[in-house]
Amino acid sequence: MKLLHTKRAAFAAVLVATFGVSLGARALAFDDEEKKGDESEEAEDKSVPEEEKTAWFAVTHADIYTGTGEILRDATLLAKDGKIVEIGYDVDIPGRDYYTDVPEEKRDFRVDVLDAQGMRVYPGLVAISSSGLLGTGGDFRDSIDPFSSNMVLGLAAGITTTGQGRSAVKLKRYVPHEPPLPYDFDGIVVRDDAFASMSLSSGAAKRSLIEKFQRASQYLREYRQWEIDVKKDKELKEPDKKGVDGTVLEVLEGRVYPMFRAAERADLLNVARLAQEFGFRPVIDDCREGWTVADELGRAGAFAILSARDRRDKDESLVREGGSSIENAAILSAAGVQVAIVPESKGVALDGIVGRDIMHLPIEVDFAVRGGLSEALAVDSITRIPARMMGIGHRVGSLEVGKDCDLIVTDGDLLHYQTFVQYTVIDGELVYDKQQELYFAHIRPRPEVELAPAAKLDAGEDAPAEEPKDDAKDEDREEGEGGE
Repeated sequence: MKLLHTKRAAFAAVLVATFGVSLGARALAFDDEEKKGDESEEAEDKSVPEEEKTAWFAVTHADIYTGTGEILRDATLLAKDGKIVEIGYDVDIPGRDYYTDVPEEKRDFRVDVLDAQGMRVYPGLVAISSSGLLGTGGDFRDSIDPFSSNMVLGLAAGITTTGQGRSAVKLKRYVPHEPPLPYDFDGIVVRDDAFASMSLSSGAAKRSLIEKFQRASQYLREYRQWEIDVKKDKELKEPDKKGVDGTVLEVLEGRVYPMFRAAERADLLNVARLAQEFGFRPVIDDCREGWTVADELGRAGAFAILSARDRRDKDESLVREGGSSIENAAILSAAGVQVAIVPESKGVALDGIVGRDIMHLPIEVDFAVRGGLSEALAVDSITRIPARMMGIGHRVGSLEVGKDCDLIVTDGDLLHYQTFVQYTVIDGELVYDKQQELYFAHIRPRPEVELAPAAKLDAGEDAPAEEPKDDAKDEDREEGEGGE
């Protein structure tokens, strides 16, 4: 009996130990599964912050005027993170043509597609200079207002980049997101110190500037010779830079263009001859009588900024040609001078003479066309050429792969006085929609076209299905009409 009791006790102990181990193992396994479940839930709940998502933007079914001479009918433009990556036909759009198996809420990218059926796409306009579009004045970094009504009006005019002082700045309005993103004040500056301001307004200023160019030219010659000689003599000292004007040196090295304000023939000739002597390309603001010395300015490789409607009479005490001419832009362009056109008022003037402020760049350009300038060069005068002047032509001014996605969508020819800018896009972000603003929405309102994620534009979702026709009802209706 005692042995049996002992065996039973041993069996019970083994059973408890085994069962206990089994329960413990199951408990551990359950804990592991629970932890894995928590981790998977966390992984599912984990989402990519909006600011870290890859941003795709596409314009479809548009006539695209690239600004390089190409016109693509019913084409597509695709941008990634603000840069153009493709322009053409059969362009694959993420979320519509691929990555369709990834639910929208789990994507690490966002896609906006703008259907511009029947509209035209142009490069965003570049105003070589403006006032009041970015802020109240002074340093725009301190005064810029991304909610300003003047900025909205500038975007309504199609302006995406403007000269502000010596800087080139984008009119990048605050764009709301869910969740909201911070406004990038530094990201709007395309380039600081886009120009080097210089003057030949007096004899003393002219002498001083010539001396600076002579000293800088001498230094460059010595430096280039030193670069050759130092290969043979490693201990040869670099030429002394003392007394060399840094701005003039940048001009001679081609890193920045000098800007001169000159309107009359004598001043224009002084600029042209100085540029030819020292081998730099000048930017001439005003250039009213440029048409009288166009060949000299062309030989100097000059850029000209002018108002096509400038009206100044010739000084009657002079025998030579002078005064303003509506043919100024055409004559200068024919001589090889690259022309940027600006209105007489560089600010927003809602109470002034219609069409003579910064809101009407294309209208001002139309007067240059009336004076003989070709339409292609007219568009260049408010896109590519001012971008070149500011040294930002590699980023804006035309629609090309690798450049910033700055564009406007219009409902007609850009140079036609009835044409409206329907959308303005900067860095692949829609910053202006005519229908969503108070200023022009009531004038020729367009049929609503949704700017939507590409996932909503899949086949079968971009248009409501037509209701099936009931032939019997149609027959009854026809019979009833006939009976009446």
